[in-house]
Amino acid sequence: MPVTMRTVEVVDGNLRLSDEVIAVIEKEVTKFGTGAKVDCPRKFLGKRVYLVICEKEREK
Repeated sequence: MPVTMRTVEVVDGNLRLSDEVIAVIEKEVTKFGTGAKVDCPRKFLGKRVYLVICEKEREK
């Protein structure tokens, strides 16, 4: 199995991601019991994800 190099860097609040990206999805975190969740399409089941939390709320 080949080794894939990936890097994630946060410098001065800016994100730099180097990986094989399939999609970028912007969603709002919603309440789920005593925790929270972010929904995504079923086709991504089993995929590795990065969850990036932004300081500002999304403009509606």
